[in-house]
Amino acid sequence: MNKKEQVIMGFRDLFNKMVWLNKFKMEDSLKGYKPSEVHCIEYIERNVDSNVTKLAESLYMTTGAISKITKKLIKKGLIESYQKPDNKKEIYFRLTEQGKVIDKIHEELHKEFEERDKAVFEQVTEEQFDSMLSFMEKYSRHLDAEIKKQGIDVISE
Repeated sequence: MNKKEQVIMGFRDLFNKMVWLNKFKMEDSLKGYKPSEVHCIEYIERNVDSNVTKLAESLYMTTGAISKITKKLIKKGLIESYQKPDNKKEIYFRLTEQGKVIDKIHEELHKEFEERDKAVFEQVTEEQFDSMLSFMEKYSRHLDAEIKKQGIDVISE
């Protein structure tokens, strides 16, 4: 296996380990909520005037899938929709108090996981961080270009 393959496999392996390690605690603390619902809640809390299109683009899902999720979240009382007085066409979302509770639980879990992994990150130098971030940005831009070249629209059905 060459270094490129080792890096890609390493990323996959790290991601899968993180998901597996965090999964049980997340599922236990956020019973009754799917990861996609929690990620929608997180996005809505951190981004003003969140709408279906912005959620779809951010979460790499179709607008149809986001519409279904937001309907479920409204029904569960976690988010509410609103419109701006000057734009009656566009529908936006914000968290309810109940939605903010779920977001807070999710945020606290991430802080707990960050604390668990702190020892590793304390050993990383600024130069190493810069190098890793630079690589991820380049690779992300490449993948964005490939998505565009293939005509894949992440927000359409």
